[in-house]
Amino acid sequence: MSDLSEQPEKSIWLASGSRSNAKAVYRMLGNERLDKEEILMAHRDAVDARNEERILLAVQDTMSVNYNTHEKTSGLGYNCEQTLGVNVHSCLLTTTQGIPIGVIAQSVTTRKEPVDQRSHHEKRMRKIEEKESFRWLETMEIAAKNAPQNAELIHITDREGDIYELYAAAVRTGQKFVIRAIHNRMTADGNHILDELESSPEKGNIRIIIPENHKKKAREREAVLTLRFVNLDVKKPQIRNSDQGLEASLKLNLISLKEENPPQGQERIEWILITNLELKTCGDALTVVDYYRHRWKIERFHFVLKSGCEIEKIQQRNLNGIDLVILMYSIISIHIMMLTYLARNFPDTPCELILSESEWKTLYRAANRTTIAPETPYSMADAVKYIAKLGGWNGSPSDGPPGLKVVWLGLNALFILNAYREFI
Repeated sequence: MSDLSEQPEKSIWLASGSRSNAKAVYRMLGNERLDKEEILMAHRDAVDARNEERILLAVQDTMSVNYNTHEKTSGLGYNCEQTLGVNVHSCLLTTTQGIPIGVIAQSVTTRKEPVDQRSHHEKRMRKIEEKESFRWLETMEIAAKNAPQNAELIHITDREGDIYELYAAAVRTGQKFVIRAIHNRMTADGNHILDELESSPEKGNIRIIIPENHKKKAREREAVLTLRFVNLDVKKPQIRNSDQGLEASLKLNLISLKEENPPQGQERIEWILITNLELKTCGDALTVVDYYRHRWKIERFHFVLKSGCEIEKIQQRNLNGIDLVILMYSIISIHIMMLTYLARNFPDTPCELILSESEWKTLYRAANRTTIAPETPYSMADAVKYIAKLGGWNGSPSDGPPGLKVVWLGLNALFILNAYREFI
C-alpha cells in the first residue's frame, strides 16, 4: 500500500520499485487468504478511531470501469452493452463540511451477458432483490452496520437512488436520507408530488454562484433560486401493489430549489430533493440542500481513481484481483482527497496531521528552493500549496485553490524526493 500510494499512476511493477517487491505484491493479491472484507474492516477501524463528528454523510454512487482489452481476465464480463468491464459501487464517508474520511462499503460487479433479453415490462416486474438497483439498499445496510461509533449517518444519492423500496427500508430501520428525485410519484390523495410541490407557497429566495463550466462553455454567474418545501404522504408505486410487505405509503419531505428566470441561453437550475429529515424552517431546508451539495465529492473520488490512480490500466489475471486492487487504490484516493479538502476547510490545521517530519521538511525545502528546513510544522494550507507547486501549480489569482490533480502529482514528486533524501 505504501509503494502504490507513492506513485498511484504507475503500474504495480513500476510503483513497487524492484522486481522482488512487485512479485511480493502479486503474491499477496493471489493469496486466497487475503480477504477484501478484512481490508475494508481495517480501513473502517482507522476511520472510526480518528472520527470526532456526530453526523456523517454516506454518499453512494456507481462508476463504470472499462477493461475492453482484457479478454483473457478470468471472471470478467460486461459493464454495459458490448463493453468488457466492471461497475464499482462505493459509499464514501464525508463530514458535513465535505471532508472525505473513508470508504465504508464497496462492491464490484460485472454482467455475464452484454444485453438483457427480457422485455421492459418483465424487467419492471422483478422484485427489487433481483435488480441491479438493489445495490443501493444493500450498501445503505452495510454502511449503517459499519458506521463509526456514536455517529449518525445521512445517506446521500443522486437520482438513481430514487427507489421507493429504499425509502421504505430507511424509514423501517431508522435511517436518514437525502435523495434527488427523478420520478413524479403519486400521493395518497391521487395527486402528483411535483404538482403539489410546485403549487406550494414560496418559502424564500437564495442567491448562489454557478461556477464556470468549460465543457458547456458557460461562464460563472449568479442565480436566484426559489425555495419551496412540503410534507407529503407518498403512495407505493402501482406496479408494487402485489407486494404486501411493502408499506402502502410513506410520509416524506420534498424540497424544491428552482431558478424561475434563467438568462437566455442558460440551462435552468433546479433540484428536487426527497428526505425524511425534519423540515420546520427555511434553515432546515437549506441544511438539507447543503448536505446534498457534498454528493459531488464522490464524483471527485471517481476522478482520482480513474485519472490519478489509472485503475483502468490494472492488469490482473482474474476479477477478484481487480476487485482488491480497486479497493486499495480507493483508500489511497481518500488520502489524496482528505489532504486537499482539509487545506480548504481547515487551513490552520498543522501539516503533521498528514505528513511525517521528514516529509514536511523535505517539502518546504523543495517548494521554496532552500537548504534550510523549518524547525516547526507549518499549516495544512501552506503544505498543500507547496505540494501543488511540485505538481505544476503556479499559484496565480486566476488559478484558484490547488485541485486534486496537482495535489496527487505533487505528492508523487514529494515521495520521490523524500525517498532519495533518505537514500543518500
